Amino acid sequence: MGRPKITIVGAGNVGATAAHWAAAREVGDILLVDIIEGVPQGKALDLFEAAPIEGFDCRITGTNNYDDTKDSDIVVVTAGIARKPGMSRDDLIATNAKIVGSVTDEIVSRSPECILIIVSNPLDVMVTKAHMQCKFPRQRIMGMAGILDSARFRAFISMELNVSVEDISATVLGGHGDSMVPLSRYSTVSGIPITALMKPDRIEELVQRTRDGGAEIVNFLKTGSAFYAPGASIVQMIESILKDKKRILPCAVLLEGEYGQEGIFMGVPVKLGAGGVEEVIELDLTAEEKSAFDKSADHVRELIKALS
Repeated sequence: MGRPKITIVGAGNVGATAAHWAAAREVGDILLVDIIEGVPQGKALDLFEAAPIEGFDCRITGTNNYDDTKDSDIVVVTAGIARKPGMSRDDLIATNAKIVGSVTDEIVSRSPECILIIVSNPLDVMVTKAHMQCKFPRQRIMGMAGILDSARFRAFISMELNVSVEDISATVLGGHGDSMVPLSRYSTVSGIPITALMKPDRIEELVQRTRDGGAEIVNFLKTGSAFYAPGASIVQMIESILKDKKRILPCAVLLEGEYGQEGIFMGVPVKLGAGGVEEVIELDLTAEEKSAFDKSADHVRELIKALS
């Protein structure tokens, strides 16, 4: 039995960085795919040439041909245009929906049993578009967002309290954007709720910074968006699936009645294992949290209308 095959579509900053993290963690052989001739081949070769130095054993190759993706175990879709200053994730819908739809058709025709992880923005709409194309069961199609949003919240808590990120746990629900719902009540430092460590107004400032986390980096970079933390977030999902870790991680999945929502992809905690999304974890929300979650779902539904 050979190593798992991980295909990453889109060899830009996010895709290439995900390949880097994945190689370092030896989760499987990696194939980078891109439409620009030479880019996936060059980045894959450069990364593989680091293997003798870093000591990771996996094959990393690049291609412009979707035939090479055949029989992938996991496919990650990062393809699409990135945000620029002044743009929201929602501004990307028309262009990225065409790209994600086309990529999904190419992938599914060659790897019909793969697990599909969508990363392209606006995330909740793009994973919906991919699902429209492939009709995969919800166990095998998901979006990467909540891990990144939670990591940002954890980073900001660490900076504020001057404590190790390792001791911080945070939960963010909802859509990946301005309507996301960071849950302070479920966010802790070594089991201590942050509500016991910070004043409410300061927590709210960190919550808002989390919502604006992507835009903050876009405004710094001017010509692109975040890629280190998104790449690491992708690989945390891949590793939990391929190593059957059954970690509880926030991902955008198709809700089938959970949280009072039906037929919509939203960020919620799930158990990720060899079967993909093996269980949706339903948290007990306060009336205020439930209202914010429903508002986030309404926002996602409005964006999805642009696909029809």
